[in-house]
Amino acid sequence: MSKVSSEIQKIRDEIRRHDRLYYVEGRNEISDLEYDKLLVKLRELEAAHPELITPDSPTQRIGDQPISELTPVTHRVPMLSIENTYNLDELREFGARVAKLLPGEKIAWIVELKVDGVAASVLYEAGKLKLAATRGNGVVGDDITHNIRTIHGVPLVLHDEQPPAAIELRGEVYMTNADLVTLNERRAEQGEELYANTRNVTAGSIRLLDPRICAERHLRFFVHGLGYSDGYATKSNWDYLAQVERWGLRKTPQVSKHADFEAAIKHCEELIENLHELDFEVDGLVLKVDDFDQRARLGNTSKSPRWVVAYKFEKFEATTRLNEIRVQVGKTGAITPVAELEPVTLAGTVVRRASLHNAEEIERKDIRPGDTVVVEKAGKVIPHIVRVEKHLRPDELPPFAFPTHCPECQTPLIKDEDGVYIRCPSPKCPAQIRERVRYFATRNAMDIEGLGDKLIEQLVTAGVVASYGDIYRLTLEKLLNLERVGTKTAENLLEQIEKSKARGLARLLNALSIRHVGVRGAVILAQRFGTIEALQAATVEELSNTPEIGPIIAASVHQWLASDIGRETIVDLKQLGLNLTEPQPEQSTTNGALTGKTLVVTGTMVRFKRDEIEGLITKHGGRAASSVSKKTDYVVAGAEAGSKLDKAQTLGVKVLSEDEFLALIGEEIVN
Repeated sequence: MSKVSSEIQKIRDEIRRHDRLYYVEGRNEISDLEYDKLLVKLRELEAAHPELITPDSPTQRIGDQPISELTPVTHRVPMLSIENTYNLDELREFGARVAKLLPGEKIAWIVELKVDGVAASVLYEAGKLKLAATRGNGVVGDDITHNIRTIHGVPLVLHDEQPPAAIELRGEVYMTNADLVTLNERRAEQGEELYANTRNVTAGSIRLLDPRICAERHLRFFVHGLGYSDGYATKSNWDYLAQVERWGLRKTPQVSKHADFEAAIKHCEELIENLHELDFEVDGLVLKVDDFDQRARLGNTSKSPRWVVAYKFEKFEATTRLNEIRVQVGKTGAITPVAELEPVTLAGTVVRRASLHNAEEIERKDIRPGDTVVVEKAGKVIPHIVRVEKHLRPDELPPFAFPTHCPECQTPLIKDEDGVYIRCPSPKCPAQIRERVRYFATRNAMDIEGLGDKLIEQLVTAGVVASYGDIYRLTLEKLLNLERVGTKTAENLLEQIEKSKARGLARLLNALSIRHVGVRGAVILAQRFGTIEALQAATVEELSNTPEIGPIIAASVHQWLASDIGRETIVDLKQLGLNLTEPQPEQSTTNGALTGKTLVVTGTMVRFKRDEIEGLITKHGGRAASSVSKKTDYVVAGAEAGSKLDKAQTLGVKVLSEDEFLALIGEEIVN
């Protein structure tokens, strides 16, 4: 190899390495300017030595001339459509069908985002990009090789010293919302028609005859599936996706593997709640059997594979004006920005506001008061802003300045360590006090009937209530000094406050708004330690060793109880006469009716409260768990039982009514 040839190859390898770092791993080692200098140097060397130019050189991504037409391509392995479901019941029915076809087998599931773009396949032969095609009708698609070559996230050569003889990677061509904003800005300046959404521009761009135009659109490609292959074998989709990244392409983002179908469904619900974090559009989620041998045995119907399903949700979009961004202070001090919108109808309801979640989202999407924005509502998710129509932005519209001090108490704000939330750290912040007192009085906490939002606002604003203890220092005189509070109302409230003193440790722990502690965690901790003194004396390790209490909850509880505000609060409430103990469940003998059994209680009971049922479970030797799994022995279901009952039925867990449960443990049923 000549010196020039060696230098050219070295530069090509360096450019490919940086492409992989940027497009696959999401990081860069050099600036855009330094990258461009490498590309310019390579072009100069190839121009001086045209005999050394190869089709897979980074300089050859964009052809010089448009092609005359798109030619048809027959897929060696058909690109079948996917069965769609639109609710959790349909999704669980699909999972049950798969389980029935593979009786007794463990089935691992892959969950991935269903990117709203254009399905495509990319074929490599001996490691070199040979052919790319659209899905078409599933049997025949269009040759789009000339345009796929312009996508920097698709390497012209696989990163593999011994690549397969042939490998067909299947995935989705898409555009980010940020790139659409930039493209529409440019088209507006040139007086050209604007694109309505990322899918339309992607579908049009990938079929253009001139690759130079497609290159300007900055399309991207995610890999999620495997088509034809020769010289490549793997056992699972999960292993295949790991290999995809080693080859230098990007696998579909946030893809995850789950041990069973219920775990996969739970993850789906979590993903849907965080769709606002994505800079590209999705129109659903995809669940796939991971094991390729199981897929082969499941086979296909005439229309779709039996091993994959799409969980889709309707999306509704509208364009409106963002009038104002205001911030709210939560009970833990988290500062949440909210978009106040010009009212617009979405999915049959009038939307006036949308959550902006955190400061980073505002900065990432460059959202400014006065902007025209695209608002989306998908499924049951609260409305969120997809993107800003920057080409409609008024001149010199200033960026939104996120507050540096609490809007209520002016305390300097702090950002969570390794987190995205900005908080007011002052426990004396009026906004936090209002929210904490409001939660303190709710049914799952201290259950103080009559202590509503309007009254709380008056009490905090007047300085009458600044702590939990102040609730118990309220007097008839203090209440009657407030507007629109009559004697009867005040007397009833004081009676409810007095009753709440006996609620016990579990209800109090939940009521205190300790970060990460909810109803279930509070019950578990109260039953494990019994008294507030025992809880205060517990180490982080002792707390985290409690079943269902992990290190995050343990650290949060320990930190709060050891803090000045925590110690002062406990002393104050103790002196005011609150019950800071929890009755310990009676311990069963080794021959209890439920010894060794795990039970989950769900729904509304008639004879007992749910925590009383859980106490009976413990008394008779069983374990009361919060979630249903294959290890669950019984589910005790009352009225309006929800997803836990569905999961029990899917897993074949025996479901008991309240009366059946009492009969099982030998308790007398009193009508």
